[in-house]
Amino acid sequence: MGNLPGIVITGASGRMGQMLLRTVLASDKCRLAGAVERTGNPWVGRDVGEMLGGQHVGVTVTDDALEAFAKAQAVIDFTAPAATVEFAALAAQARAVHVIGTTGLEAEHLAKIAAAARHAVIVRAGNMSLGVNLLVKLTQKVAEALDADWDVEIVEAHHNKKIDAPSGTALMLGEAAAEGRGVSLAQMRESGRDGITGARAHGAIGFSAIRGGDIVGEHDVIFAGAGERVILRHVATDRGIFARGALRAAIWGQDKSPGEYDMIDVLGL
Repeated sequence: MGNLPGIVITGASGRMGQMLLRTVLASDKCRLAGAVERTGNPWVGRDVGEMLGGQHVGVTVTDDALEAFAKAQAVIDFTAPAATVEFAALAAQARAVHVIGTTGLEAEHLAKIAAAARHAVIVRAGNMSLGVNLLVKLTQKVAEALDADWDVEIVEAHHNKKIDAPSGTALMLGEAAAEGRGVSLAQMRESGRDGITGARAHGAIGFSAIRGGDIVGEHDVIFAGAGERVILRHVATDRGIFARGALRAAIWGQDKSPGEYDMIDVLGL
Protein backbone atom coordinates (compact mmCIF):
# COMPACT_ATOMS: atom_id res chain seq x y z
CA MET A 1 0.00 0.00 0.00
CA GLY A 2 2.88 2.35 0.81
CA ASN A 3 4.18 2.04 -2.77
CA LEU A 4 0.94 3.33 -4.24
CA PRO A 5 0.83 7.02 -5.24
CA GLY A 6 -0.50 9.20 -2.45
CA ILE A 7 -3.35 11.56 -3.36
CA VAL A 8 -4.40 14.75 -1.56
CA ILE A 9 -7.94 16.10 -2.01
CA THR A 10 -8.52 19.84 -1.65
CA GLY A 11 -11.92 21.28 -0.75
CA ALA A 12 -12.51 18.01 1.11
CA SER A 13 -15.87 18.94 2.68
CA GLY A 14 -17.53 20.04 -0.56
CA ARG A 15 -19.85 17.93 -2.68
CA MET A 16 -17.10 17.09 -5.19
CA GLY A 17 -14.48 16.82 -2.46
CA GLN A 18 -16.44 14.12 -0.65
CA MET A 19 -16.97 12.23 -3.90
CA LEU A 20 -13.23 12.36 -4.58
CA LEU A 21 -12.41 11.16 -1.07
CA ARG A 22 -14.72 8.16 -1.42
CA THR A 23 -13.29 7.35 -4.85
CA VAL A 24 -9.70 7.42 -3.65
CA LEU A 25 -10.49 5.39 -0.53
CA ALA A 26 -12.19 2.74 -2.67
CA SER A 27 -9.34 2.51 -5.19
CA ASP A 28 -6.65 -0.19 -5.20
CA LYS A 29 -4.40 1.95 -7.46
CA CYS A 30 -3.64 4.77 -5.01
CA ARG A 31 -3.92 5.78 -1.36
CA LEU A 32 -5.37 8.81 0.40
CA ALA A 33 -2.40 10.86 1.63
CA GLY A 34 -4.22 13.95 2.81
CA ALA A 35 -7.28 16.18 2.76
CA VAL A 36 -7.25 19.98 2.80
CA GLU A 37 -9.85 22.54 3.84
CA ARG A 38 -9.89 26.26 4.61
CA THR A 39 -8.90 27.48 8.06
CA GLY A 40 -11.99 27.51 10.27
CA ASN A 41 -13.82 24.80 8.35
CA PRO A 42 -15.41 22.33 10.82
CA TRP A 43 -13.69 19.40 9.07
CA VAL A 44 -10.19 20.66 9.97
CA GLY A 45 -8.60 18.48 12.64
CA ARG A 46 -11.09 15.65 12.15
CA ASP A 47 -10.55 12.21 10.63
CA VAL A 48 -11.73 11.90 7.02
CA GLY A 49 -13.55 8.63 7.66
CA GLU A 50 -15.43 10.09 10.59
CA MET A 51 -16.54 13.11 8.55
CA LEU A 52 -17.75 10.83 5.77
CA GLY A 53 -19.89 8.99 8.30
CA GLY A 54 -17.78 5.86 8.60
CA GLN A 55 -14.79 4.44 10.45
CA HIS A 56 -11.53 6.29 10.99
CA VAL A 57 -9.09 5.98 8.08
CA GLY A 58 -6.07 7.58 9.75
CA VAL A 59 -6.08 10.75 7.62
CA THR A 60 -6.78 14.05 9.38
CA VAL A 61 -8.13 17.04 7.46
CA THR A 62 -5.66 19.95 7.56
CA ASP A 63 -5.58 23.61 6.59
CA ASP A 64 -1.84 23.43 5.81
CA ALA A 65 -1.80 22.60 2.10
CA LEU A 66 1.99 22.63 1.65
CA GLU A 67 2.51 20.15 4.49
CA ALA A 68 -0.11 17.84 2.96
CA PHE A 69 1.26 18.17 -0.59
CA ALA A 70 4.81 17.40 0.57
CA LYS A 71 3.68 13.90 1.60
CA ALA A 72 1.87 13.13 -1.67
CA GLN A 73 2.49 12.36 -5.32
CA ALA A 74 -0.67 14.05 -6.62
CA VAL A 75 -3.26 16.67 -5.71
CA ILE A 76 -6.83 16.65 -7.03
CA ASP A 77 -8.38 20.08 -6.93
CA PHE A 78 -12.01 21.05 -7.64
CA THR A 79 -12.17 24.30 -5.69
CA ALA A 80 -12.24 27.96 -6.78
CA PRO A 81 -9.94 29.95 -9.11
CA ALA A 82 -8.02 31.88 -6.44
CA ALA A 83 -7.47 28.75 -4.34
CA THR A 84 -6.44 26.71 -7.38
CA VAL A 85 -3.78 29.24 -8.34
CA GLU A 86 -2.35 29.05 -4.81
CA PHE A 87 -2.48 25.25 -4.85
CA ALA A 88 -0.73 25.16 -8.25
CA ALA A 89 2.29 26.97 -6.84
CA LEU A 90 2.40 24.73 -3.76
CA ALA A 91 1.97 21.52 -5.77
CA ALA A 92 4.79 22.61 -8.08
CA GLN A 93 6.98 23.27 -5.04
CA ALA A 94 6.23 19.73 -3.82
CA ARG A 95 6.68 18.34 -7.38
CA ALA A 96 3.26 16.71 -7.12
CA VAL A 97 0.97 16.13 -10.07
CA HIS A 98 -1.81 18.73 -9.90
CA VAL A 99 -5.15 17.66 -11.40
CA ILE A 100 -7.39 20.71 -11.83
CA GLY A 101 -11.14 20.39 -12.32
CA THR A 102 -11.85 23.96 -11.15
CA THR A 103 -13.91 26.05 -13.59
CA GLY A 104 -14.30 29.81 -13.95
CA LEU A 105 -10.56 30.31 -14.49
CA GLU A 106 -9.66 33.56 -16.24
CA ALA A 107 -6.57 34.64 -18.19
CA GLU A 108 -4.71 35.85 -15.08
CA HIS A 109 -5.31 32.52 -13.33
CA LEU A 110 -4.24 30.50 -16.38
CA ALA A 111 -1.01 32.48 -16.68
CA LYS A 112 -0.04 31.59 -13.10
CA ILE A 113 -0.99 27.95 -13.63
CA ALA A 114 1.18 27.88 -16.78
CA ALA A 115 4.10 29.22 -14.72
CA ALA A 116 3.64 26.42 -12.16
CA ALA A 117 3.56 23.85 -14.98
CA ARG A 118 7.19 24.65 -15.77
CA HIS A 119 8.09 22.75 -12.60
CA ALA A 120 5.44 20.04 -12.29
CA VAL A 121 2.78 18.11 -14.17
CA ILE A 122 -0.59 19.85 -14.36
CA VAL A 123 -3.63 18.14 -15.86
CA ARG A 124 -6.42 20.66 -16.34
CA ALA A 125 -9.81 20.06 -17.89
CA GLY A 126 -13.25 21.61 -17.69
CA ASN A 127 -14.62 18.08 -17.53
CA MET A 128 -12.91 14.83 -16.56
CA SER A 129 -15.36 12.32 -18.04
CA LEU A 130 -14.57 10.01 -20.96
CA GLY A 131 -17.89 10.72 -22.66
CA VAL A 132 -17.47 14.50 -22.59
CA ASN A 133 -13.96 14.32 -23.98
CA LEU A 134 -15.22 12.13 -26.82
CA LEU A 135 -17.89 14.80 -27.39
CA VAL A 136 -15.15 17.44 -27.58
CA LYS A 137 -13.37 15.52 -30.35
CA LEU A 138 -16.64 14.92 -32.21
CA THR A 139 -17.50 18.62 -31.99
CA GLN A 140 -14.16 19.56 -33.50
CA LYS A 141 -14.61 17.06 -36.35
CA VAL A 142 -18.16 18.17 -37.16
CA ALA A 143 -17.09 21.84 -37.09
CA GLU A 144 -14.33 20.99 -39.55
CA ALA A 145 -16.87 19.39 -41.89
CA LEU A 146 -19.56 22.11 -41.74
CA ASP A 147 -18.85 25.68 -42.79
CA ALA A 148 -19.86 28.91 -41.06
CA ASP A 149 -23.31 28.83 -42.70
CA TRP A 150 -24.12 26.29 -39.97
CA ASP A 151 -24.78 28.17 -36.73
CA VAL A 152 -23.21 26.66 -33.62
CA GLU A 153 -25.09 26.82 -30.31
CA ILE A 154 -23.91 25.21 -27.07
CA VAL A 155 -26.61 24.69 -24.46
CA GLU A 156 -25.63 23.53 -20.97
CA ALA A 157 -27.64 22.69 -17.86
CA HIS A 158 -26.40 22.32 -14.27
CA HIS A 159 -27.68 22.31 -10.68
CA ASN A 160 -28.83 25.49 -9.00
CA LYS A 161 -25.70 25.80 -6.83
CA LYS A 162 -23.27 26.24 -9.74
CA ILE A 163 -21.81 29.74 -9.66
CA ASP A 164 -20.14 30.14 -13.07
CA ALA A 165 -21.55 30.25 -16.59
CA PRO A 166 -20.99 29.07 -19.24
CA SER A 167 -19.69 25.88 -17.68
CA GLY A 168 -16.09 24.82 -18.14
CA THR A 169 -17.33 21.97 -20.30
CA ALA A 170 -19.34 24.32 -22.51
CA LEU A 171 -16.23 26.42 -23.03
CA MET A 172 -14.25 23.28 -23.91
CA LEU A 173 -16.86 22.49 -26.53
CA GLY A 174 -16.77 26.07 -27.81
CA GLU A 175 -12.99 25.91 -28.13
CA ALA A 176 -13.31 22.62 -30.02
CA ALA A 177 -15.82 24.13 -32.45
CA ALA A 178 -13.62 27.19 -32.93
CA GLU A 179 -10.56 25.03 -33.53
CA GLY A 180 -12.46 22.99 -36.08
CA ARG A 181 -13.43 26.19 -37.86
CA GLY A 182 -9.94 27.68 -37.60
CA VAL A 183 -11.15 30.74 -35.69
CA SER A 184 -10.70 32.26 -32.24
CA LEU A 185 -13.46 31.54 -29.72
CA ALA A 186 -12.73 34.88 -28.03
CA GLN A 187 -13.69 36.66 -31.26
CA MET A 188 -16.66 34.46 -32.21
CA ARG A 189 -18.24 33.84 -28.79
CA GLU A 190 -21.81 35.08 -28.29
CA SER A 191 -23.60 34.66 -24.96
CA GLY A 192 -25.99 36.37 -22.55
CA ARG A 193 -28.55 37.44 -25.15
CA ASP A 194 -31.27 39.69 -23.75
CA GLY A 195 -33.59 42.27 -25.25
CA ILE A 196 -33.25 43.53 -28.83
CA THR A 197 -29.98 41.87 -29.77
CA GLY A 198 -30.11 42.18 -33.53
CA ALA A 199 -29.51 39.32 -35.94
CA ARG A 200 -27.05 36.60 -35.08
CA ALA A 201 -23.51 37.28 -36.34
CA HIS A 202 -22.39 35.01 -39.16
CA GLY A 203 -20.08 32.29 -37.81
CA ALA A 204 -20.79 33.10 -34.15
CA ILE A 205 -20.55 30.35 -31.52
CA GLY A 206 -23.42 30.86 -29.09
CA PHE A 207 -23.82 29.78 -25.47
CA SER A 208 -26.90 29.30 -23.30
CA ALA A 209 -26.93 28.25 -19.63
CA ILE A 210 -29.71 26.57 -17.64
CA ARG A 211 -29.56 26.33 -13.83
CA GLY A 212 -32.00 24.27 -11.79
CA GLY A 213 -32.55 21.51 -9.27
CA ASP A 214 -29.86 18.87 -8.95
CA ILE A 215 -28.88 18.53 -12.62
CA VAL A 216 -25.41 16.96 -12.68
CA GLY A 217 -24.53 18.16 -16.17
CA GLU A 218 -26.07 18.19 -19.65
CA HIS A 219 -24.45 19.57 -22.79
CA ASP A 220 -25.82 19.92 -26.33
CA VAL A 221 -23.83 21.15 -29.31
CA ILE A 222 -26.27 22.22 -32.00
CA PHE A 223 -25.16 22.77 -35.60
CA ALA A 224 -28.16 24.50 -37.21
CA GLY A 225 -28.24 24.80 -40.99
CA ALA A 226 -30.92 25.71 -43.49
CA GLY A 227 -33.57 23.00 -43.18
CA GLU A 228 -31.60 20.66 -40.91
CA ARG A 229 -29.77 20.36 -37.60
CA VAL A 230 -27.02 18.13 -36.22
CA ILE A 231 -27.15 17.76 -32.42
CA LEU A 232 -24.39 16.19 -30.32
CA ARG A 233 -25.37 15.48 -26.69
CA HIS A 234 -23.87 14.27 -23.42
CA VAL A 235 -25.83 13.73 -20.21
CA ALA A 236 -24.12 13.05 -16.88
CA THR A 237 -26.25 11.37 -14.22
CA ASP A 238 -23.52 10.50 -11.69
CA ARG A 239 -20.93 12.95 -10.37
CA GLY A 240 -18.69 9.93 -9.82
CA ILE A 241 -17.64 10.01 -13.49
CA PHE A 242 -15.71 13.22 -12.80
CA ALA A 243 -14.02 11.77 -9.72
CA ARG A 244 -13.00 8.60 -11.57
CA GLY A 245 -11.61 10.63 -14.45
CA ALA A 246 -9.65 12.89 -12.09
CA LEU A 247 -8.18 9.88 -10.31
CA ARG A 248 -7.17 8.37 -13.64
CA ALA A 249 -5.43 11.65 -14.52
CA ALA A 250 -3.55 11.75 -11.21
CA ILE A 251 -2.20 8.24 -11.76
CA TRP A 252 -1.43 8.86 -15.46
CA GLY A 253 0.66 11.93 -14.64
CA GLN A 254 3.11 10.12 -12.36
CA ASP A 255 5.78 9.45 -15.01
CA LYS A 256 5.23 12.51 -17.20
CA SER A 257 7.51 15.50 -17.72
CA PRO A 258 6.52 18.90 -16.29
CA GLY A 259 3.97 20.71 -18.41
CA GLU A 260 0.27 21.31 -18.99
CA TYR A 261 -1.90 18.41 -20.13
CA ASP A 262 -5.62 17.77 -20.53
CA MET A 263 -7.95 14.78 -20.50
CA ILE A 264 -7.49 14.29 -24.23
CA ASP A 265 -3.85 13.47 -23.40
CA VAL A 266 -4.83 11.24 -20.48
CA LEU A 267 -7.34 9.27 -22.54
CA GLY A 268 -5.09 9.06 -25.61
CA LEU A 269 -7.76 10.61 -27.84
